[in-house]
Amino acid sequence: MNIGIVCYPSYGGSGVVATDLGLELSKRGHNVHFISYGIPFRLNKAEKNIYFHLVEVMDYPLFKYPPYTLSLSVKISEIAENYNLDILHVHYAMPHATSAYLAKKIIGENKFKYITTLHGTDITLVGNHASFFKITKFSIESSDGITCVSNYLKEATEKIFNINKEIRVIYNFIDTERYKRDENLRNKPDKKEHTRTGTGSFNFLNKDDMVISHISNFRPVKKVQNIIKAFCKITKIVKAKLILVGDGPEIKKCRLLTERLDLTDKVFFVGVHEDILPVLSISDLYMLPSRSESFGLSALEALSCSVPVVGTKFGGLPEVVVDGVCGYLVDPDDVDLLASSALRILCDKDLKEKMSFEARKRAELFDSNIIIPHFLNYYNYVLKKD
Repeated sequence: MNIGIVCYPSYGGSGVVATDLGLELSKRGHNVHFISYGIPFRLNKAEKNIYFHLVEVMDYPLFKYPPYTLSLSVKISEIAENYNLDILHVHYAMPHATSAYLAKKIIGENKFKYITTLHGTDITLVGNHASFFKITKFSIESSDGITCVSNYLKEATEKIFNINKEIRVIYNFIDTERYKRDENLRNKPDKKEHTRTGTGSFNFLNKDDMVISHISNFRPVKKVQNIIKAFCKITKIVKAKLILVGDGPEIKKCRLLTERLDLTDKVFFVGVHEDILPVLSISDLYMLPSRSESFGLSALEALSCSVPVVGTKFGGLPEVVVDGVCGYLVDPDDVDLLASSALRILCDKDLKEKMSFEARKRAELFDSNIIIPHFLNYYNYVLKKD
């Protein structure tokens, strides 16, 4: 099958999912064509059956803002014709679903079909904005197939846009053979000895430190400052370090808060890293207290590495993390409860070991070998529809 994938190349859940999906499909013998304005994060073009097509945006003084939607439409139409795409899979509604619709109009309705996967903020934030509402609704409903990453997001989409069309829930996935705890790294007698490609040296850790981690794009919705505030309370009870992976608009505020709370020797900003396995392998706890998560891919990555999660009880995360089994789900604005939930795990060795076991067990339900066939079955279902 010839499959086109349109996604944002930036560091974030939708781009990571789209890239990993393409890589998994290529392993199964399908030809995958990525179409974007940059090489997607985590994409290795050397992979067999993987192709990348750059969308060039015209820079002309008449245009105050480059017309990316139109440039993407033209590129999609070119790739669909030149490579005989069977199906196009666009990730994130705006503007990808709109561009796919226009591309079909350019080359003909019967040339290819497109599926739109909704990831979260494309519905709850961007698409819900008054200036985008009608075009988002139109583009979604014009799709030949629609998927959501959680039941929560499906219900939100139906409520916000009153979508009169079938929406299929296909969860995000993970390669559990790749994402598993590196016990050799964890069991070293002194964590200072560890140096791994991706995150560099953990020479700021002592062997008796508890390690709490968080990975995100540092947008306000992630509430990273609440993690730091909770961590401040945690350090009064246990010896711990906080590792923050990623970058984004809130990082400066987070650094200032760290300084104000006198935590600069305990909180470490390690930047954006493609390989997050070293961090998760030495983590005792993962925190994700977002305002809402449509799914919570980073939490799934943590679970797969046997790391319990303390996260938000809002959105789709309860479909990933089972409260009281592989972590705790709380109100993300309740800093005291965030801290006390973390301490319950960190201070109870038996509970931590049990939750670590259950975390891995839970992640295995989202293994790529289970989820990828759902995508392929849906592709075939959409292709056979009139």
